[in-house]
Amino acid sequence: MMKTKLKKILPMCCISVLFGFASCHRAEMIIYPETKKVDTVDIYFGQKIPDPYRWLENDTSAETAHWVEAQNEITNAYLEKIPFRKSLKEKYTQIWDYPKYGVPFSKKNLYFYFKNDGMQNQSVLYVQEGLEGEPRVLLDPNRLSEDGTVAVASLSVSNDARYLAYSIAKAGSDWNEIYVMDIATGRNLPDHIPWIKFSGISWKGNGFYYSRYEAPKPGEELSTKNQNQRVFYHQLGNDPAKDELIWEDPQHPLRTFNANVTEDERFLIISESESTYGNKLHIKDLYNPSSPYIHIGDSFDWEFWVADNFEDNFIVITNYLAPRRQVVSINFSHPEISSWQTLIPEKEEVLEGIALANGRMISQYLKDACHHLYSHKLNGQLINEISLPGMGTIGGFSSEKEKNIAFFAFTSFTYPTTIFKYDVEKNQTEIFRKPDVKFNSEDYTTEQVFYTSKDGTKIPMFIVHKKEFSRNGKNPTLLYGYGGFNISLTPSFSISLIPFLENGGVYAEANIRGGGEYGEEWHQAGTKMNKQNVFDDFIAAAEYLISNKYTSPQKLAINGGSNGGLLIGAVLNQRPDLFAVAVPEVGVMDMLRYHKFTIGWAWASDYGTSEESEEMFRYLLSYSPLHNIKAGTEYPAVLIMTADHDDRVVPAHSFKYAATLQSAQAGDAPVLIRIESKAGHGAGRPTNKTIESVTDKFSFIMYNLGMNPKF
Repeated sequence: MMKTKLKKILPMCCISVLFGFASCHRAEMIIYPETKKVDTVDIYFGQKIPDPYRWLENDTSAETAHWVEAQNEITNAYLEKIPFRKSLKEKYTQIWDYPKYGVPFSKKNLYFYFKNDGMQNQSVLYVQEGLEGEPRVLLDPNRLSEDGTVAVASLSVSNDARYLAYSIAKAGSDWNEIYVMDIATGRNLPDHIPWIKFSGISWKGNGFYYSRYEAPKPGEELSTKNQNQRVFYHQLGNDPAKDELIWEDPQHPLRTFNANVTEDERFLIISESESTYGNKLHIKDLYNPSSPYIHIGDSFDWEFWVADNFEDNFIVITNYLAPRRQVVSINFSHPEISSWQTLIPEKEEVLEGIALANGRMISQYLKDACHHLYSHKLNGQLINEISLPGMGTIGGFSSEKEKNIAFFAFTSFTYPTTIFKYDVEKNQTEIFRKPDVKFNSEDYTTEQVFYTSKDGTKIPMFIVHKKEFSRNGKNPTLLYGYGGFNISLTPSFSISLIPFLENGGVYAEANIRGGGEYGEEWHQAGTKMNKQNVFDDFIAAAEYLISNKYTSPQKLAINGGSNGGLLIGAVLNQRPDLFAVAVPEVGVMDMLRYHKFTIGWAWASDYGTSEESEEMFRYLLSYSPLHNIKAGTEYPAVLIMTADHDDRVVPAHSFKYAATLQSAQAGDAPVLIRIESKAGHGAGRPTNKTIESVTDKFSFIMYNLGMNPKF
């Protein structure tokens, strides 16, 4: 049974001043669950590492369920006492309610797009004939569950536009199930394939290629290690249990394989990976079934993506000897490196992608964390730059290589996501769909600054605030970061930030190392034995905001998710004096055991593992959020956020971290954990749960920053 202990939560200041109460807010008493400790000890290179909360890794036990219930009870009790929480939720419900459109994509004469009327839990897939046709609902995920927790994870339209193959995810899990629909009738075929994870769907004839794992044991669906992924071909109407095995590698059970077919259905391309970085390509001529595969890449030190082919030549994006990427042409009969032809050489900016449209290549580049689009001839010659509304982000570019019309989404911090139509031949863009958001963009401005990190490296950061703004060191500020896996943070509009900004908040986003903002060198500078650079960059961002009087430690909150949750946990241990509030979401907190769960092993290219060498073990131990919590430390207000169906970063990370931090807290600030039910790592979360989540997050942040928001 669980015992309890009392922790005193004192007010940060006189609440009568902050919220206009008649008298000062009285001290609250939070009763934290006294989490049971066990005598579990691991030995790494002769050093004993206790893991007293190991039992919380059992996500299906009644004891863990009781702990979750007890933690949520005290968290909900705290949040319910925030005086503006209810009105904030009403504000979010109001501003969320507007139509939202996805980027259209086409196949033959059919156009497909997602639309959410405003408050639908999941966006609905529509189809229409031509751009002027009458749209009809093709797939409505809201009909697949009563609570909106079933989401469309991926989809693929057959090249003859007869069939839609789509996968669904339940309660936020990474596990998917594939179904097939007849587009003309809207009816599902009998085909159903379960236990799909990290797979595409690529059509060839009357069937498609996909990747799957063996079914996990009952009770281990959300925690078991994912291994032995294989590629299959499914012919429509056949029993999936008898699908043709296309590719496997039992000698390397931790490798993943993703199959794609070129638009002309001639070539099958299998991409092989062993982590989140680096791949090899295996390509087969499907017109000649007896032909062997050709291979591109002999290690996982480089990355290759095939945009498409023109007859025997593949247009390939690669960072091979080009950290910021280049475009090359590789001939199927002569794939050796000496025969490659460079189409677009490496530039100072980072090449992020290539699309083909109307006999041209459209390239997308990243310059100082902002996107630029260019049009090229097929030989790589630059034709022109494509005009964009300003400093921002391209959210998907949709085209077919024989069509003249393409579509893309554009967004920035103060520019709601807008769909543009692009005429390739005329080089003209026009707004196709513009959202009607209850937000006055003209009242705000975005700065981009470059600050100096601990080792002298210049780091870019975006800062968003009202135009009428004073640098007086008193502004409530939220600093966000990620710093890993070659993922770049670029300007994007977020409904959740509106109430915070409207009430005088400052939002800052730091483009720290570990991301992809300046190519592979920037990424590697924040991995493995360089991971401390990531934390130093983020701490330096906070110090810049304070020294330049945007804010102060008493007014600064920090937030990040997944790898960004690891970031928040690490800097919180290293500089608890620098922040007033911290919100780590779905974070990787146990750096010694992360690789033992689900797909965690694939992150070793960024982190290394505690078992590969003593040097790596000691480095991981030096910053692991779970293992660097110090008893007797006054930590700021912390809200840990996770979900019970997160099988990407299993919730045990957050469970053990919360128990340890609650036990160590010597100050009066709350240390709480919010555990969402029937939700996962974030993808596919229904609108109602999203609103509840951001309401709680920003209620906690604003309350503990001493804000007096008006809605």
